Amino acid sequence: MSQLPSDTLNLIGVLKRREIEARILKPVLEAFAQELGWERTVAILRKVIVEIARQQGKELAQTMGGCSLAHFAVSLENWKKDDAMQIEVLAQNAQEFSFNVLRCRYAEMYRALGMEKLGNVLSCSRDQALIEGFNPEIELTRTQTIMDGAAFCDFRYQLKGKS
Repeated sequence: MSQLPSDTLNLIGVLKRREIEARILKPVLEAFAQELGWERTVAILRKVIVEIARQQGKELAQTMGGCSLAHFAVSLENWKKDDAMQIEVLAQNAQEFSFNVLRCRYAEMYRALGMEKLGNVLSCSRDQALIEGFNPEIELTRTQTIMDGAAFCDFRYQLKGKS
């Protein structure tokens, strides 16, 4: 478990993948918004992104060779690649994995692209669904994000029923 599995998508890192996706999606979403309205477009986008994330969580557990919090913690290296996130780990054991994101280049990237209103949908909204797909016995509690203007993101993963 000390080494990340081979995954050709992760060769470029998640941050770069999200930027490529955002650059393609921006004009498409603007066109849909003209036809359907902004609210409806974002609602459809959120639904699709959440389902993609849930499936990616299932695939991630298979790729990592397990679905424990330890496996998930190792997988976080993919999201941190290219200094995409600076995190402070608060607790890490078999029942809990808690950390704060102190810098989020994902939020910075969406702002630079003029997509700050969509950053939450395209990135942050994936987190809950991803862990549900990865392991439905793990729950995520997060009360704030840098994307929404907070000083840091608070990620608290915990096995259900283990308070």
